[in-house]
Amino acid sequence: MNGQPQQSVEYVSSYDPYVYQTLTSIIGKNIVVQLSNNSAVQGVLSQVLPDHIVVEKNKTPFFIRTQQIIWVSPAYS
Repeated sequence: MNGQPQQSVEYVSSYDPYVYQTLTSIIGKNIVVQLSNNSAVQGVLSQVLPDHIVVEKNKTPFFIRTQQIIWVSPAYS
């Protein structure tokens, strides 16, 4: 455009098919998710996509990037 080379942007996402498959098998279950920022989210796993999951607590959805997940465990009330 202005005589300078145009920069390209590349989006790279980590996709782990084993994590994806395991999480899809527990949709609808109450879980605890430990995140990389040392916080935890507990609620019902409502949706699993290749790059993120949705955990609902008190009808509020939490969108969590798969790359931020350290571990997932069943939550027992």
